[in-house]
Amino acid sequence: MSKLRDYLQLCRFPAVFTAMADIFLGFLLVHVGLSPTYEFGALLAASSCLYLAGMVFNDVFDRRVDAVERPNRPIPSGRIPLKRAVTFGTTLIVAGLAAAAYAGTRSLFVAVLLTLCLFAYDGLLKKTPIGPLAMGGCRFLNVVLGASSAGLSWTAPWGLPHVFIAAALGAYVAGVTLFAKKEAEQSSRTALIGATVVINLGLVLLLLLSYGVWSRYLSWNGAPDARTSSLLLLAFVALMVNRRALAAITDPSPRLVQAAVKVMLLSIITLDAGLIYAKLGSEGMAFAAATMLLLVPSLAIGRWLYVT
Repeated sequence: MSKLRDYLQLCRFPAVFTAMADIFLGFLLVHVGLSPTYEFGALLAASSCLYLAGMVFNDVFDRRVDAVERPNRPIPSGRIPLKRAVTFGTTLIVAGLAAAAYAGTRSLFVAVLLTLCLFAYDGLLKKTPIGPLAMGGCRFLNVVLGASSAGLSWTAPWGLPHVFIAAALGAYVAGVTLFAKKEAEQSSRTALIGATVVINLGLVLLLLLSYGVWSRYLSWNGAPDARTSSLLLLAFVALMVNRRALAAITDPSPRLVQAAVKVMLLSIITLDAGLIYAKLGSEGMAFAAATMLLLVPSLAIGRWLYVT
């Protein structure tokens, strides 16, 4: 059991449910339900495996830094040897790409782009100024992956409205990544304020794209019966995220910054569920609820394993 926990910790398993929520969102932005179920299941598996692999290789590339800042993590502590971690991550990538290929060639193409983006972030860009942008790009591609099996042309995965919704979520995640940049040490208040601005930019973009005047140009056609309640849900998420951000800005200690990052990450599930409901209305209530239920295992397992 302890060895299983080590591997689940290595891949930040509680956070994988945010990647699953993105697939629900991307798929339901271009379908009226979860059919064809084999495509949806394959995309869900592909996203999950690639997300977990990204977390594994994050620790593989960061092992020397973690030996100083986070010596209790599985690789620097010696609980998981480096070679086994690489084998585990590689197996997840192969499984993810195979699942994407099962969904279709367009899905495989997007999955390959997502894999390249993950490696670019983990191995090259994480410590650079464009690192948060690269991580936002990974989230963007994950939502696009959810929509990638629809349509007949190769340009279908990059169509409207999902590509702009994916970009707004990518902006939000870029801000969260910037917020978490120094989470293992005392963070800079100025950096946290800047990250909070980017996070709120992503939330405002979601508001304008899915609820505001821009939506008429994006083939959005949201459900009128869901407008008020989905707006309230978005406002609730913004309130929770900014409340945690303000607490961390006031006291930029690792404990409060990490707590804020956890809330910001898990809020992706709520954002995705709200967007599904905003798009489909009462007909999509069950799908939005199913997406929201991904919070249950994420929070439950998150009490046992750390998320960031």
